[in-house]
Amino acid sequence: MSEPEAGESESEPEYGFHDFVVARSAVLFRGALILTGNRETAEDLVQETLERACRKWRTIAAKDSPEAYVRRIMVNLVNDRWRRFRRTVPHQDGGDRTAPGDQYGQVDTRDQLVRALQGLPMRMRTVVVLRYFHDLSDDEIAADLKISPSTVRSQLARGIDKLRGQFPALSGSSPQQPTEGIR
Repeated sequence: MSEPEAGESESEPEYGFHDFVVARSAVLFRGALILTGNRETAEDLVQETLERACRKWRTIAAKDSPEAYVRRIMVNLVNDRWRRFRRTVPHQDGGDRTAPGDQYGQVDTRDQLVRALQGLPMRMRTVVVLRYFHDLSDDEIAADLKISPSTVRSQLARGIDKLRGQFPALSGSSPQQPTEGIR
């Protein structure tokens, strides 16, 4: 009797990990895409994140929030890459070329938003992405990044101000609107 139970407990984390990947990989990819600004790099980031998570899945699965732990792995990886390969993304100041209902213009606006996010400092960008693309609260972001909730609010306010400065047409709107097209 103890033999099958041991086998079951050994395979249990694998199934839990598979279920996690199926359920959350799309959300992780969206966050990675916004953090990196490049589809291929985002795919690599998610793959490396999930690879590291798989190696430690027994420990991660025992945590209160496995998703937060995996998201933290991803944020750490992107921060490490940012430090290693500091690149500046040239900003193209093209103004607002989007006509209402223009699907191609929305793609341009989305691209401009991703480029604008790339121009933010890494911590600020991470806070904005975790808030508006992962819908986390100040306390959840603070716990993920190991910073205070007041630092989260400060970084978020500054990040949104910088983004609004690059999208003058959206300055009078709520912070949710610049990110609606990306979801």
